[in-house]
Amino acid sequence: MQGLKQFTRRRFNVRDSIMASIPTTTQSENLHSPHFSRLTPKRFLDLHQLVNKDAIAKERARLNDEMSRGYFADMNEFKKHGGKVAVANKVIIPTMVAVKFPDIKVSFSDGKTMKLPIRISDSKDDSDKSSVPKASLVCLSFRASSQEMINSWSVPFAKTFSNSKDAHLYQVSFIDSWLLCRAPIKRLLLWTMKKPNQNESKDTLQGKIVYSFGDHYYFRKELKILNLLTGYIFLLDSFGRVRWQGFGSATEDELSSLLACTSLLLNE
Repeated sequence: MQGLKQFTRRRFNVRDSIMASIPTTTQSENLHSPHFSRLTPKRFLDLHQLVNKDAIAKERARLNDEMSRGYFADMNEFKKHGGKVAVANKVIIPTMVAVKFPDIKVSFSDGKTMKLPIRISDSKDDSDKSSVPKASLVCLSFRASSQEMINSWSVPFAKTFSNSKDAHLYQVSFIDSWLLCRAPIKRLLLWTMKKPNQNESKDTLQGKIVYSFGDHYYFRKELKILNLLTGYIFLLDSFGRVRWQGFGSATEDELSSLLACTSLLLNE
């Protein structure tokens, strides 16, 4: 009998605790208030799905773009124009319409890294300005076949401005192979790129040969680079703005235009 009373009392205690946990009308209204709904997991789930949708749409657009611009499409274009995707600028691009060259991390053959372009920082420090070149020629090569095109611009540029400390020359080779971008293979590749110290002429501007590893799709998109079989030449001012642009192999007229525009930047 005593055990039956304890069992009955325990049942009532459990029932009371369950009833107490059920929200009252006021509590139920609070649960459905707009402030509470902002904290529910569904809101975070919707935001997560929205971000995923944007990422998926962005990646889908990229895949469509890259599938439409394969090696064979580049080769067919190259056969038509020989790498001359457009005519170089005849005059310098005004500062009002000049676009900024996108930042890119590059590596030297000794493993050191730097960011291009070198531009005047927002801090107006005279010591910083003195180390920034007034004119930088940046040559971009995405395939080894475009190296001769790059040389048609870089060699005359180096000879012409050999005595100028305010003119810099960079030759950037892009490496996007997944295997070659792995750390051990990357270090080995850079080591093989080292050149022995030779007695180079002091009267010649020595261009810096650097390498960019990894995905460069969005970098190319900013510069509107489509065909990867040709070379791209950019003349930048001290603020990292593109003031002149060339493509493929240099002609005499285009080379004269490049040298004239470089002289204008050096005299500014």
